[in-house]
Amino acid sequence: MDTSALAQSASGRYSRVASPIHTILVLAALGGWAIWHKSFADQLSAAATPNRVRFYIVTIFYEWLLFVLVVAGVHHSSASVLVVLGDHWHSVRQVLRDIGIAAGFWIVAWVLLWLFGWLLRIAPLGRNVSMLPHGGIEELTSWIALSVTAGICEETIFRGYLQRQFMALTKSAPAGILLSAATFGTAHAYQGLKMVILISLYGTMFGILAYWRGSVRPGMIAHAWQDSLNGVLASVMRH
Repeated sequence: MDTSALAQSASGRYSRVASPIHTILVLAALGGWAIWHKSFADQLSAAATPNRVRFYIVTIFYEWLLFVLVVAGVHHSSASVLVVLGDHWHSVRQVLRDIGIAAGFWIVAWVLLWLFGWLLRIAPLGRNVSMLPHGGIEELTSWIALSVTAGICEETIFRGYLQRQFMALTKSAPAGILLSAATFGTAHAYQGLKMVILISLYGTMFGILAYWRGSVRPGMIAHAWQDSLNGVLASVMRH
């Protein structure tokens, strides 16, 4: 196969799902998100009686705005949203299959995160424990709603959209996965440098899963479960 044929093959395999300008807009929105999170996280840490529910609700709203921004950009480029999300479930068996994949992935990821966290000397629930629910049904319910939102929106944004855009830019799956994971970690910069490293590693695992499965759905399930569990554990540990 000649060079031009190889280039065409790579271009077809790693095609864009939106325009470069749209991707720049999404990255700028993520930058604003990270800055806002840093400011709000500092306020929560300093406040005597922090309003966590307000923080959760505002975050939910902003994540869905980013989700809509991504979907609108994909739609404007005449690409199918299924390219970002993966094929629909068509049977209960397919749903159970992805739940099983998510469960297996979560176990492996949990072990690796524990190991990396130990090497980086990070506390089990991370640095910003003040952001996690401290008790009360309203806080815990809001946190779980936020966790489900994060699973759906962040996997769509980082693994479904940005990972594909970076793969198209670099014509390389590993590079696309790593760039998306680094962006994912940087978006959580408000948690500190060590957590950025750990979350980037976590994002790499999710990126590999999405690429292997050809869908972000198992990642959504595992992501929502992990975040929800962190909140439940934090609430239980304070009692």
